[in-house]
Amino acid sequence: MPSPAPAAARTATSATTIAVEAVGLTFPSKSGEPTVALGEVSCRFAPGKVTAIIGPSGCGKSTLLQIVRGFLAPTRGTLRFLLLGGDGATDAAATPRDVAAPHMATVWQAFNLFPWRTVIDNVAFGLEVAGVPKAERLARARKALAAVDLGGFEQKYPRQLSGGMRQRVGIARALVMEPEVLLLDEPFGALDAQTRLVLQEQLATLVERSGTTAILVTHSIEEAILLADTILVMTARPGRIAAEIHDDLPHPRSMATTHDPRFAALFDRIYGLLRQEVIRAMATEGGDA
Repeated sequence: MPSPAPAAARTATSATTIAVEAVGLTFPSKSGEPTVALGEVSCRFAPGKVTAIIGPSGCGKSTLLQIVRGFLAPTRGTLRFLLLGGDGATDAAATPRDVAAPHMATVWQAFNLFPWRTVIDNVAFGLEVAGVPKAERLARARKALAAVDLGGFEQKYPRQLSGGMRQRVGIARALVMEPEVLLLDEPFGALDAQTRLVLQEQLATLVERSGTTAILVTHSIEEAILLADTILVMTARPGRIAAEIHDDLPHPRSMATTHDPRFAALFDRIYGLLRQEVIRAMATEGGDA
């Protein structure tokens, strides 16, 4: 995979800030006692930046991501898409202007590939649905596959690939749509530890080069630190934002970054925030949300 561009050269592909304002979500229950999945969550996802959301199982991380994506409607609060100033600057003093939702794509933990379609046809599927001419969509699919080091595997089928390769196809399928916002929901959760480490590093490179706004849901503190500019730590259910931590470790980042003393200090800080929330979550029922 090519080396990432210097941090100074990174430019945002979208000027839209995603603002979550006092958002909460409550699910009805057959027992009559409703489930409060999200308490009151307020946060912003800055354009051209990577934000990681980390918290104990069941705290509402994926629920929050689905609200941002538009798959779930909150029961209270507001989701807004804002342009901060005429040039998209993130100056807090600028007057925000509501704009249309940016184009988004999602990479899920499950591979969700069509087993009867070749790798390139899986990657090109979204373009096909969008009516992009065949020659163009195949050219874009080849470019996306090359970006994830899968050039030469275009005519393979998912069953012929390893788990890590299948997830890279999933990433390519999202990238080929040229999203302004990339949503990543535990993208490496189903992979073995060694494959996960390699793909974390590769994804850090891809995101660094693209300048795409990205929101990452993860259980891994290491993954959050390697990929994110900002880390949101959530409480146990009902999920709220316990802390917003700015990750100023220098770019580009790789596994070598984990040897930086600042990485260890940041890891300890996040773990300290998470520990009591994880213990609290373990004492209650609930799966991951």
